Amino acid sequence: MQSTQPQSKDRPAGSNPVGRAFVASLTGTALEWYDFAVYSAAAALVFGDLFFPSEDPFTGTILAFSTYAVGYLSRPLGGFVFGRLGDVVGRKKVLIATLVLIGVATMLIGVLPTYGTVGIAAPVGLVLLRFAQGVGVGGEWGGAVLLSAEFGDPKRRGFFASAAQIGPPAGNLLANGVLAALGGLLSDAQFLSWGWRVAFLLSGALVGFGLWIRTRLEETPVFQAIEAARNRPEAPVREVFRDQPRALCAAILSRVAPDVLYAMFTVFVLTYATGELGMSRGSALAAVLIGSSLQIFLIPLAGALSDRINRRRLYGWSAVAAGIWPFVFFPMVGGGSWPLLTLGVIGGLVIHSLMYGPQAAFVAEQFAPRLRYTGSSLAYTLAGLIGGAVAPVLFTALLGAYGAWLPLALYIAVTAVLTIAGVRLGRDADHAEDEEFDQLNARRTAALPSVPS
Repeated sequence: MQSTQPQSKDRPAGSNPVGRAFVASLTGTALEWYDFAVYSAAAALVFGDLFFPSEDPFTGTILAFSTYAVGYLSRPLGGFVFGRLGDVVGRKKVLIATLVLIGVATMLIGVLPTYGTVGIAAPVGLVLLRFAQGVGVGGEWGGAVLLSAEFGDPKRRGFFASAAQIGPPAGNLLANGVLAALGGLLSDAQFLSWGWRVAFLLSGALVGFGLWIRTRLEETPVFQAIEAARNRPEAPVREVFRDQPRALCAAILSRVAPDVLYAMFTVFVLTYATGELGMSRGSALAAVLIGSSLQIFLIPLAGALSDRINRRRLYGWSAVAAGIWPFVFFPMVGGGSWPLLTLGVIGGLVIHSLMYGPQAAFVAEQFAPRLRYTGSSLAYTLAGLIGGAVAPVLFTALLGAYGAWLPLALYIAVTAVLTIAGVRLGRDADHAEDEEFDQLNARRTAALPSVPS
């Protein structure tokens, strides 16, 4: 068996739906993480003054960061709504809707009037748009994974599904490049006045490119086979909770350690390096950018590696490494050496890549094909609530309470144990399912009318 992708009789010669699906998957998650990085910077630098004016600048910044959390809290709603629709009406239609929702909300933030212009309507509008972004993101990831995975060869699912996983480092690098360019070209006053808006409005380019790619794709072969067999679920959310609770639990737990490790080595490490080690923010950011740039190559390589060796075994041993690495990292960087900080960040992100690359395929494989969009979306969004959403806050609170790195390392070790448990609960890929869909697609394709040449 080579692929679930049938050679449709009406497909133009020379078309490459697998390649387009890979790019379409990457584009959506890159937009998500571009927004993530730009919003984080804007919340820290300008949103407190512009949308939450206060006599105490710290209070304004805290309120601005609270809107950031709203984007995580609204994700499960997107997982429930769009995940269900993805299994009922199809992957392609839902992914076009989520991309438009994320992109439009992001661009509207770029033109949103400030508190000084419209008063309380400004922060209310910011919260509502951030909520809308989160809903779109909640439905984006599961579909982006399936878009590339279900077009590609199921025996190479680790590689093809990793397209969605390349989005975070790609989006982060793009956002930091845009912010660095704006910072170099504009004065502080110009950036505060209008420059920050440019970063949000530029997301329109990613949206346009993503829509151009996604509208040119067919529906995935797996969903076409489900539709032809009249096997679409009527209540997929209920079915996932009722019939596949073990799969959902395994998928949720498998995501916790990678999310927390990523928060440590791309977000909190900036605070630790500047506040505890006395380094400049530029030096700390350079270390993170070097590690993130390597991840663009490491993530698909890790996905491909998981196709050659047992995916669960690779994931599990990488989770063990994730639990150990902080106990090496913190003593190593204690002297404030930038080369050692860079080496430590790279080490953390290499371990993260070894889990994150295979993660999309592992999560999708836990669920029956007719419930994959719903199950994957629920796992992604619910894991985010207990992983990535709270990790930076917990890191900050632990460091503030104990003034030492050991509680931080222990926290990461606990999340690694949870992920190891999730991997053990999970199942390996069921290639019998793939064979069944190959046969369904072959019969469906054979029944299509021939198109005269």
